[in-house]
Amino acid sequence: MIPITIDEPLRGTVLLAAFQAEELTARGTSEALEADLAALRARVAERYPDPAAAIELLGPARLLYRALGLDPTKTRPSSEALIRRLINGRGLYRINRVVDTCNLCSIDIALPIGLYDTARVRWPAVLRRGLEGEGYAGLGKDEVHVAGRYTLADAEGPFGNPSSDSFRTRICEETTGCTFVLFAPAGYPRDRLAEHMDRCAGRMSLYCGGRIAARALVD
Repeated sequence: MIPITIDEPLRGTVLLAAFQAEELTARGTSEALEADLAALRARVAERYPDPAAAIELLGPARLLYRALGLDPTKTRPSSEALIRRLINGRGLYRINRVVDTCNLCSIDIALPIGLYDTARVRWPAVLRRGLEGEGYAGLGKDEVHVAGRYTLADAEGPFGNPSSDSFRTRICEETTGCTFVLFAPAGYPRDRLAEHMDRCAGRMSLYCGGRIAARALVD
């Protein structure tokens, strides 16, 4: 069981797919991961010569934001930000093999993914709309403001949203367990989202070792 629920006012706007992995190795990288990242960069460059060519690809993630009346071109879904980096030839930041695997998956399926160190979250968590004045310290960023936006929160408050994860629940080289959350609009095909989740879980095990302890669709 994944200890995440969706707040009642948000039901019907969003669908989550989540898994938790244990006994991971975050340090370093792997040849298989490096090969897949190189192939992904080449594929994106070939298919999408500029951001305008990727509008259809980016549609589902943007729809997720529009369901709350948010402009996805102002604060972009994390998947779109990653895809645009590749299209614009800027490459990806390399952090560690768990984060790099997450970024590969997010680009491949074109949906935002939240990635959290399971031990740093005070479970259970709820996906709710951020309150006025709420926010958290981001990853290498200033305060991330979540008022009016989808936000995952635990007993200590907000720690993630489809645009940016938090410093508090970050993945570091010492991380051995992660919670991986895919965000999709409510109308996204459930079977397709489940396939995405399974493929991402397989990649996490392949590149980072460990095992998948739990997985679920949450709506």
